[in-house]
Amino acid sequence: LLAGSSARPQGAPGRGAEKTRVGGMFSFFKGLAGQRPIDEGMLQPVLDRFRQVLLRKNVAQDIADRLCQSVAASLVGKKVPTFATLTNTVRTTLEESLTRILTPRRNIDILREIAAAREVHRPYVMVFCGVNGVGKSTNLSKIAFWLKQNGVKVLIAGCDSFRSGAVEQLRVHSTNLDIPLFEQGYGKDAASIAFAAIEHARQQRYDCVLVDTAGRMQDNEMLMQALVKLVNTNNPDLVLFVGEALVGNDAVDQLGRFNSKMVEGSHHQIDGIVLTKFDTIDDKVGAALSMVYTTGHPILFVGTGQTYTDIRRLNVRTVIRALLK
Repeated sequence: LLAGSSARPQGAPGRGAEKTRVGGMFSFFKGLAGQRPIDEGMLQPVLDRFRQVLLRKNVAQDIADRLCQSVAASLVGKKVPTFATLTNTVRTTLEESLTRILTPRRNIDILREIAAAREVHRPYVMVFCGVNGVGKSTNLSKIAFWLKQNGVKVLIAGCDSFRSGAVEQLRVHSTNLDIPLFEQGYGKDAASIAFAAIEHARQQRYDCVLVDTAGRMQDNEMLMQALVKLVNTNNPDLVLFVGEALVGNDAVDQLGRFNSKMVEGSHHQIDGIVLTKFDTIDDKVGAALSMVYTTGHPILFVGTGQTYTDIRRLNVRTVIRALLK
């Protein structure tokens, strides 16, 4: 029975024939991939998989679609050695696109720019803006600590004269960090407070003024106009939008509206982004990509915890690895 069970039925192909047939099929497809240019039909299944990966990482759908279209446009007509490398080719092309998007067009070297301002005897001015409750004052204080650690003489300007308790919150940070706070209380014009703070910094030879502003929703016309006035009056070196990584693509909408209001009213756009609570999103870093892709503004800092040292510069390679993992 054992001998009979191992016998091959008459006319059935042997192992050698099966290997030849499988090997021949593989050679056929291998040759086809090497000889035929890549077309959309070959790319579509691979791009669909990458599109789903991006969507799971909180990349906005229209941006995921445009990225995949860009990859397709750059690869159609080219050749790859084998089908086995098509996915790697797509991945490499996608990584290159993501690197271009996330790498700042303008190289903002804050410490060098502060040193240049110091040479002409004026304070370097940074304005922080954003919606309510994203950790604006806390992350301003983290950046103040980072500057102080780098030998910069910092003045914090409390220009949120709208929200009750805002000045007291800043004073706590100011005391903890041993960094002076300039404030004039509540109910006064924020642009005038900032102007007075900058003049005080000039007279007392401070290197940098960090201007805290009232948190505001992007559709609050009164507060948006107050922000535009503050920027117009004081012409800061840097305007930073503070957004929360947790809210995902809502932050993209907030940033876009803030920027459009700024450009309409002051012709000074948002210069960069501070993304808070970056440590709480695991690998769902798509909002970072969406914000940069939509506006072209770089992410300068990410908040990564509760202490004053928990602030980092964005590592582009780390974000790309998380996006495509």
